[in-house]
Amino acid sequence: MIELRTPAEIDAMRPAGRFVAEVLTTLRADTRVGTNLLAIDKRAHEMIRAAGAESCYIDYHPSFGASPFGKVICTSINDAVLHGLPHDYALRDGDLVSLDFAASVDGWVADSAVSFVVGTPRDEDLALIDTTERALDAAIGAAVAGGRIGDISHAIAEVAHADGYSINTDFGGHGVGRVMHGDPHVPNDGKPNRGYPLRAGLVVALEPWFLQTTDELVTDPDGWTLRSADGSRGAHAEHTVAITADGPIVLTDRSFLGVD
Repeated sequence: MIELRTPAEIDAMRPAGRFVAEVLTTLRADTRVGTNLLAIDKRAHEMIRAAGAESCYIDYHPSFGASPFGKVICTSINDAVLHGLPHDYALRDGDLVSLDFAASVDGWVADSAVSFVVGTPRDEDLALIDTTERALDAAIGAAVAGGRIGDISHAIAEVAHADGYSINTDFGGHGVGRVMHGDPHVPNDGKPNRGYPLRAGLVVALEPWFLQTTDELVTDPDGWTLRSADGSRGAHAEHTVAITADGPIVLTDRSFLGVD
């Protein structure tokens, strides 16, 4: 069911958005060559407890997951792009890291993701990250009352296709509110002027993600981590966005912390 939020409810979601932004900013700043993925998860755990928040991931067990996730953050490295299950791995120079984090504060959920490189970056990795970030900006720009879901999908796809990337539509954006994943689904490709009407009060997580030379995914033996079928690297960007009569509000905006 698609739910529309009142202005007061959107205001009530702001603390969750701010907390998710703070966690991702902290983890990005702390993550470097040699950082273990389990240490990233541990730090996220600590921040959740300190804030009195609740993890959206630790007991998460959708139909596509082999078991409850068991961790509080997704850590996808290099050719892994979605649902990366933290494990005993120390980051190496040049690794492309995608962190995806969702949490509930006072019963409201926010969801966001960021990709970056630790150590010495490769030009092609920086280009991929830049495309995902610009696609997210385009998606936010299209998230206006009076439009349609297809407008958001088309905006994302235009950026990706212009840069030569293909698109997998199996996983994309989604509604956010009292739970992490709700309706409507927001594909990362689509036709403008099609799909569910965008109305004030709709809150969605918009999340373009792309792979360098394929749009096919394979699942790791852990039953969660999704990586490219050809070994090429992936990047992922996501924000929780509220559609209002006055334009989109990025609830997980990190700019107040002095970062993108």
